[in-house]
Amino acid sequence: MDLLYSLLFMLNEMSPYILLGFLIAGLMHAFIPQKTFARHLSGTGMKSVVKSAMIGIPLPLCSCGVLPTAIAMRRNGASRAASTSFLVATPQTGVDSIAATWSLLGPAFAVIRPIAALVTAVFGGVAVGRSEKNDEPSVAAVCAATEEDESKGWARKSLDALKYGYIDLVGSIGGWLVVGLIIAALITVYVPADFFSVLGSRPVFSMIAVLIIAIPMYVCATGSIPIALSLMLKGLSPGTALVLLMAGPAANFASFTLISREMGRKSAAIYLASIILGAVAFGLAIDYLLPAEWFVPRSFGAAGGAEHSFGLFPTICSAILVVLLAVTFIKGHKHNHINISDMTKVYIIKGMNCPHCQAAVTKSISAVKGVKQVDVNLSTGRATVEGVQTDADVVKAVRDAGFDVAEN
Repeated sequence: MDLLYSLLFMLNEMSPYILLGFLIAGLMHAFIPQKTFARHLSGTGMKSVVKSAMIGIPLPLCSCGVLPTAIAMRRNGASRAASTSFLVATPQTGVDSIAATWSLLGPAFAVIRPIAALVTAVFGGVAVGRSEKNDEPSVAAVCAATEEDESKGWARKSLDALKYGYIDLVGSIGGWLVVGLIIAALITVYVPADFFSVLGSRPVFSMIAVLIIAIPMYVCATGSIPIALSLMLKGLSPGTALVLLMAGPAANFASFTLISREMGRKSAAIYLASIILGAVAFGLAIDYLLPAEWFVPRSFGAAGGAEHSFGLFPTICSAILVVLLAVTFIKGHKHNHINISDMTKVYIIKGMNCPHCQAAVTKSISAVKGVKQVDVNLSTGRATVEGVQTDADVVKAVRDAGFDVAEN
């Protein structure tokens, strides 16, 4: 019962803010053409580094979902510095996670989190720019972004916004949000109150421990929030929680491998170092320089076991979110049935972590000349392609989308 209570409590606290964040993200996607982002993000110099970070911060893209966008930027004229800045800033936060951070961790965390993302992104971008002798566009300085259909009316764009926010985005982060809530509830209920007392008194050691756990794994910006809250309730410092919020979503081994291939090992190393150094620096600033009362979660008493009544509106929002999660889960497990024939080949796609990755691979392969039908299975990583396409074209399409491929 305590486990269910903790799970429902955190879900009720987050759901109104998450739904609002999804709506804003959907409106941004539908009403701001992609070519607008591409035009502003493509370029060189300090201005493009700062602009890439500032534009990337509100975008609701995870660390794997941001890769195709950043690689497209690079190939359409952006410097390594601007691309790195975008890669560092975007997955750390987003309009949805900022709203959810406010709900569980309070306004101080919600404000400092995007500021930390901005500073670390600019630092990483500038460092890459200075380390590269020829930090210039890889293809051309002219953006070749896909033209958007600007003939869509307001009603059509509004429907697109709702679909993107409440179907596509829920599919992208829903699974990780559920995992994050379950882990947080398990920690809250079953981990003894003094379990982290030793680490809690030594923030630097606790931050190192969190980095060792967070960097290899994948967790989205929103899914990391309840985990951070539960760790704080068990004695870890607010600065350590920020390290998890920054490093968990922004860095994982799949991202590092693909960045190494596209922009070189030096850029990839700087990308990872900027995230680690930035997370630790801001974490220490929170623990030693800022007032501790700023970082006591507003829900501390309730989450710690005090009586808490569930309000009607948050409960309705939670019910809506659960329905959306169920719908996207069912939709994600419905696969096209392709008849295997001499014209069908199977490829193993590496690096996919969410439905956003699945959609990017499907779209890229579908555009290959000769392809008639594509089915990409996220859970197995298998892409079944029917048509008269060549292997080289399919491999190139997958890599253009930011992923690796191996023929089965």
